[in-house]
Amino acid sequence: MCIVSINVPEEILLDLHENKNDFAEYMKRMLAVDLYENKKVSLGYCASVAEMTKEDFIKYLGKRDISIFSFDSREEFLEELANA
Repeated sequence: MCIVSINVPEEILLDLHENKNDFAEYMKRMLAVDLYENKKVSLGYCASVAEMTKEDFIKYLGKRDISIFSFDSREEFLEELANA
């Protein structure tokens, strides 16, 4: 695991009423969501970045209306639906 640090003005944490651990957790999850939405890495890697299980990360995405299903065309969706 690689450790990356960023400097955040303490005023932001005060304004958000968060401690640095909660803010760090939020930032990891937002990074994971961004990586997933932009198809940079796999769902499993994103879950790892967010420090969540795959199942919990999928639920987290769902709460934000982000689908784990991606189809290139309507036909591909219908074919997958027929195979379900």
